[in-house]
Amino acid sequence: MNPHHIVQNLSFDQENMILSVDGSTYSIPISQASKRLSQATEAERKLYQISPSGYGIHWLAIDEDLSIDGLIRLANSLPVQNASRF
Repeated sequence: MNPHHIVQNLSFDQENMILSVDGSTYSIPISQASKRLSQATEAERKLYQISPSGYGIHWLAIDEDLSIDGLIRLANSLPVQNASRF
């Protein structure tokens, strides 16, 4: 079974989630992606697992699940100054 998405990298800066997936990179405001992530500590944000199917990301410490498709849709729907695609 081929994964739905290939996540190359996931990192955070002060206000954004930087997601590199399928050869594209998206910068998404954490506060718009997830209330739980926005309230999480840096250590909690770093403790995640990509689903083997490539459909989503699970943060163990805060019990949060986000779909890759949903994050990409969010990034593409935000005004240019709020999200970027590299």
